[in-house]
Amino acid sequence: MSKTESKVKIRDLTVTAVFAAILCIISPFSIPIGPVGITLATFGVYLSGAVLGWKRGGIAVAVYLILGFIGLPVFSGFMGGIQRLAGPTGGYLVGYIPCAVITGLFADKIGKKWAAAVGMLIGTATLYALGTAWFCVMSGTGILPALGTCVLPFLPGDAVKIACAVGIAGKIRQLEIRG
Repeated sequence: MSKTESKVKIRDLTVTAVFAAILCIISPFSIPIGPVGITLATFGVYLSGAVLGWKRGGIAVAVYLILGFIGLPVFSGFMGGIQRLAGPTGGYLVGYIPCAVITGLFADKIGKKWAAAVGMLIGTATLYALGTAWFCVMSGTGILPALGTCVLPFLPGDAVKIACAVGIAGKIRQLEIRG
């Protein structure tokens, strides 16, 4: 491996770790409004995918989840542990990975701000589908009440997070930290 390749790999690892750390820092703060709280986690997931691309964005989110599942208090409400995965909101946590990957695929392949926004929207729909299905199974709730509790209250906030993430990600990508 050449010196240049080594520097690129170290930079890639460092930037990926920084985005995992950002998720760990911003995600625990929440406003509880029922079984699912309002957090900045999805904002961090959007940024990870849009800035790092599908592969490293997905890895950053996976590292965040692993840290939470082993017990670090990085999830909503400063919680952690495998019980969060086994609980009714575990599907939303797992849904962060495809959300970041889908966002990153659109950002990588098309490279336009609108494409990142479309990726974030499709990623969010995937996140909601996985999370809501898991919530229904784990809580015994029907689909319509689950949508009313776990999706509809979050749509306006997610729209704002997507708008902010698109703007910020575009500025960060201009810095060429992606390599």
